[in-house]
Amino acid sequence: MKNWSVAPAASVVLAAIIATSYTSRLALAVVVGLAVVLFAWGWPHALGMPARKSVGSVIGLAGLGSLALSLYAPLNALMTWMPIIVAIGVIAVFLIQLFRGTGQSGRLESTLGSAAGVMISAFGGGWVAADRLSTNATNSGVMLVTGIGVFVAGAICTIRWPDRIVAPLGILLGGLAGPLTAILFTRVSPLAAAIIGIACAAVVVSFRRLVLSREFNPSIPAWLSLSMCPVVALGALVYFLDKLLIA
Repeated sequence: MKNWSVAPAASVVLAAIIATSYTSRLALAVVVGLAVVLFAWGWPHALGMPARKSVGSVIGLAGLGSLALSLYAPLNALMTWMPIIVAIGVIAVFLIQLFRGTGQSGRLESTLGSAAGVMISAFGGGWVAADRLSTNATNSGVMLVTGIGVFVAGAICTIRWPDRIVAPLGILLGGLAGPLTAILFTRVSPLAAAIIGIACAAVVVSFRRLVLSREFNPSIPAWLSLSMCPVVALGALVYFLDKLLIA
């Protein structure tokens, strides 16, 4: 599976997240929830794990739980419960790997991969938490700045050049897209927009390296999961950066 093949689905979901952040918080939660479910469904397929249904269920429940709490938690505790959800999910993963009867030789790899899936899935709730911050509640444009930076970095990552060229170029242009969008269309500080753009672009180019580092199973579930992975993973980063730099 090549890096360019996951870009269309990821771009559609990211565009839906940015659009719904301007319209309805519930619609935003539905879009993020769909991304979480698709990610959880395909993650065990992408990594070739046994016990795919049980592991995928734990990963999905962790993400949906984090999303629900981000949607309904008090404003001073939007992401407070996320570490607890991750801890519960990791414990469930350990129990699944302990009691399953197949693939004993791959227990360690399956456990680590499942725990990573739980953490990434739980990060998705950050999109809704970020949208509930006071700056985004007044449509300040932080979500737009974030989205444009990710789009630009993702577009650079589809170029079939070596990592030593694509990685710095993606981070640079993703970082520049943030403040340019902020100046033209929003009230966000250009400095804050640049930091957000650089950080999110770094995640995107790192994901490119993940995709290219091995041959993933080219099944539909694996393809969908890898498409959703960077979008879901960015949720917590967007929230904490928004809270630190802007809110």
